[in-house]
Amino acid sequence: MSERRKANVQGAAYFVTITVLGWVDVFTRKVLADELIKNIQYCQRNKGLRVFAYVIMSNHVHMIVQREGGTLAEWIRDFKSFTAKRIIHLIETHPDESRRDWLSPYFREQGKLTAQSREYAFWAKTNHPIELYTQPVFDQKVNYIHNNPVVAGIVAEPEHYLPSSAHPEQPLKLNGYDP
Repeated sequence: MSERRKANVQGAAYFVTITVLGWVDVFTRKVLADELIKNIQYCQRNKGLRVFAYVIMSNHVHMIVQREGGTLAEWIRDFKSFTAKRIIHLIETHPDESRRDWLSPYFREQGKLTAQSREYAFWAKTNHPIELYTQPVFDQKVNYIHNNPVVAGIVAEPEHYLPSSAHPEQPLKLNGYDP
Protein backbone atom coordinates (compact mmCIF):
# COMPACT_ATOMS: atom_id res chain seq x y z
CA MET A 1 0.00 0.00 0.00
CA SER A 2 1.37 3.42 -0.87
CA GLU A 3 2.00 5.98 1.84
CA ARG A 4 -0.49 8.29 0.16
CA ARG A 5 -3.22 5.79 1.05
CA LYS A 6 -1.98 5.39 4.59
CA ALA A 7 -2.76 9.04 5.40
CA ASN A 8 -6.16 9.00 3.72
CA VAL A 9 -8.51 8.73 6.71
CA GLN A 10 -10.28 12.09 6.86
CA GLY A 11 -10.20 13.70 10.29
CA ALA A 12 -7.60 11.29 11.69
CA ALA A 13 -4.53 12.55 13.54
CA TYR A 14 -1.21 11.28 12.21
CA PHE A 15 2.40 11.27 13.28
CA VAL A 16 4.44 12.14 10.18
CA THR A 17 8.12 12.58 9.46
CA ILE A 18 9.16 14.72 6.50
CA THR A 19 12.85 14.35 5.65
CA VAL A 20 15.23 16.36 3.48
CA LEU A 21 16.78 14.20 0.76
CA GLY A 22 20.13 12.80 1.79
CA TRP A 23 19.52 14.01 5.33
CA VAL A 24 21.16 17.32 4.36
CA ASP A 25 21.26 19.76 7.31
CA VAL A 26 19.25 22.56 5.71
CA PHE A 27 17.32 23.85 8.73
CA THR A 28 20.44 24.89 10.60
CA ARG A 29 19.76 28.24 8.93
CA LYS A 30 17.07 30.13 10.84
CA VAL A 31 15.72 31.76 7.68
CA LEU A 32 14.97 28.32 6.20
CA ALA A 33 13.36 26.98 9.38
CA ASP A 34 11.32 30.20 9.60
CA GLU A 35 10.10 29.66 6.04
CA LEU A 36 8.86 26.23 7.04
CA ILE A 37 7.06 27.73 10.06
CA LYS A 38 5.42 30.41 7.87
CA ASN A 39 4.14 27.74 5.52
CA ILE A 40 2.72 25.66 8.37
CA GLN A 41 1.01 28.78 9.75
CA TYR A 42 -0.51 29.45 6.32
CA CYS A 43 -1.83 25.89 6.21
CA GLN A 44 -3.31 26.30 9.67
CA ARG A 45 -5.19 29.42 8.56
CA ASN A 46 -6.18 28.32 5.06
CA LYS A 47 -5.89 24.54 4.60
CA GLY A 48 -7.60 23.12 7.69
CA LEU A 49 -4.35 21.94 9.26
CA ARG A 50 -4.41 21.25 12.98
CA VAL A 51 -1.02 20.87 14.67
CA PHE A 52 -0.76 19.02 17.97
CA ALA A 53 3.02 18.70 18.29
CA TYR A 54 6.09 19.30 16.11
CA VAL A 55 9.84 19.66 16.01
CA ILE A 56 11.99 21.02 13.20
CA MET A 57 15.36 19.32 13.30
CA SER A 58 18.31 20.17 11.04
CA ASN A 59 17.22 17.77 8.29
CA HIS A 60 13.73 16.53 9.10
CA VAL A 61 10.44 17.51 10.67
CA HIS A 62 8.27 15.42 13.00
CA MET A 63 4.65 16.47 13.44
CA ILE A 64 1.39 15.25 14.83
CA VAL A 65 -1.20 16.78 12.56
CA GLN A 66 -4.77 16.44 11.40
CA ARG A 67 -6.59 17.98 8.49
CA GLU A 68 -10.14 19.21 8.35
CA GLY A 69 -11.75 19.32 4.92
CA GLY A 70 -9.49 16.94 3.06
CA THR A 71 -7.01 14.17 3.56
CA LEU A 72 -3.65 14.58 5.17
CA ALA A 73 -2.05 12.87 2.16
CA GLU A 74 -3.26 15.73 -0.06
CA TRP A 75 -1.92 18.30 2.38
CA ILE A 76 1.48 16.57 2.63
CA ARG A 77 1.77 16.47 -1.17
CA ASP A 78 0.94 20.18 -1.53
CA PHE A 79 3.01 21.25 1.47
CA LYS A 80 6.11 19.41 0.29
CA SER A 81 5.76 20.79 -3.23
CA PHE A 82 5.32 24.41 -2.14
CA THR A 83 7.94 24.40 0.62
CA ALA A 84 10.49 22.74 -1.66
CA LYS A 85 10.12 25.59 -4.16
CA ARG A 86 10.34 28.26 -1.45
CA ILE A 87 13.32 26.71 0.33
CA ILE A 88 15.26 26.10 -2.90
CA HIS A 89 14.56 29.72 -3.88
CA LEU A 90 15.91 30.95 -0.53
CA ILE A 91 18.98 28.74 -0.80
CA GLU A 92 19.70 30.21 -4.23
CA THR A 93 18.96 33.87 -3.42
CA HIS A 94 19.41 34.62 0.28
CA PRO A 95 22.56 36.71 0.77
CA ASP A 96 23.57 34.86 3.96
CA GLU A 97 23.36 31.37 2.42
CA SER A 98 26.99 30.33 2.01
CA ARG A 99 26.17 26.73 1.01
CA ARG A 100 24.31 27.50 -2.23
CA ASP A 101 27.26 26.41 -4.40
CA TRP A 102 26.80 22.80 -3.34
CA LEU A 103 23.19 22.70 -2.07
CA SER A 104 21.57 23.96 -5.26
CA PRO A 105 23.38 21.49 -7.57
CA TYR A 106 22.72 18.66 -5.11
CA PHE A 107 18.93 19.20 -5.10
CA ARG A 108 18.88 19.71 -8.88
CA GLU A 109 20.73 16.41 -9.35
CA GLN A 110 18.26 14.70 -7.02
CA GLY A 111 15.44 16.01 -9.23
CA LYS A 112 16.98 14.38 -12.30
CA LEU A 113 17.05 11.07 -10.44
CA THR A 114 13.30 11.05 -9.76
CA ALA A 115 10.87 9.13 -11.95
CA GLN A 116 9.28 12.45 -12.96
CA SER A 117 12.65 13.97 -13.90
CA ARG A 118 11.86 17.22 -12.10
CA GLU A 119 13.98 20.36 -12.07
CA TYR A 120 14.91 19.63 -8.46
CA ALA A 121 13.90 17.44 -5.53
CA PHE A 122 14.12 18.53 -1.91
CA TRP A 123 12.03 16.22 0.26
CA ALA A 124 12.33 12.44 0.50
CA LYS A 125 9.31 10.66 -0.93
CA THR A 126 8.35 8.80 2.25
CA ASN A 127 6.55 10.42 5.19
CA HIS A 128 6.02 7.41 7.45
CA PRO A 129 2.45 8.38 8.48
CA ILE A 130 1.16 6.62 11.58
CA GLU A 131 -2.50 7.07 12.47
CA LEU A 132 -2.90 7.83 16.18
CA TYR A 133 -5.90 5.94 17.56
CA THR A 134 -5.46 6.22 21.31
CA GLN A 135 -4.26 8.71 23.89
CA PRO A 136 -1.32 6.51 25.03
CA VAL A 137 0.00 6.24 21.45
CA PHE A 138 -0.54 9.97 20.95
CA ASP A 139 1.34 10.75 24.18
CA GLN A 140 4.21 8.43 23.22
CA LYS A 141 4.63 10.25 19.88
CA VAL A 142 4.49 13.69 21.56
CA ASN A 143 7.26 12.60 23.94
CA TYR A 144 9.29 11.23 21.02
CA ILE A 145 8.90 14.52 19.12
CA HIS A 146 9.76 16.73 22.09
CA ASN A 147 12.77 14.63 23.11
CA ASN A 148 14.25 14.46 19.61
CA PRO A 149 16.57 17.48 20.16
CA VAL A 150 17.57 16.12 23.59
CA VAL A 151 18.49 12.70 22.19
CA ALA A 152 20.42 14.46 19.41
CA GLY A 153 22.47 16.28 22.08
CA ILE A 154 21.35 19.75 20.97
CA VAL A 155 19.66 20.77 24.24
CA ALA A 156 19.39 19.39 27.76
CA GLU A 157 15.61 19.89 28.06
CA PRO A 158 12.90 19.73 25.36
CA GLU A 159 11.57 23.19 26.25
CA HIS A 160 14.95 24.75 25.40
CA TYR A 161 14.61 23.97 21.67
CA LEU A 162 12.78 26.79 19.88
CA PRO A 163 11.50 25.17 16.69
CA SER A 164 9.43 22.75 18.78
CA SER A 165 6.00 22.65 20.35
CA ALA A 166 7.78 21.96 23.67
CA HIS A 167 9.20 25.50 23.73
CA PRO A 168 7.00 27.99 25.63
CA GLU A 169 7.46 30.64 22.90
CA GLN A 170 7.01 28.37 19.88
CA PRO A 171 5.30 30.21 17.00
CA LEU A 172 2.54 27.80 15.93
CA LYS A 173 -1.02 27.56 17.16
CA LEU A 174 -1.36 24.16 18.83
CA ASN A 175 -4.55 22.13 19.10
CA GLY A 176 -5.66 19.78 21.86
CA TYR A 177 -6.22 16.10 21.12
CA ASP A 178 -9.48 14.20 21.53
CA PRO A 179 -9.10 10.61 20.29
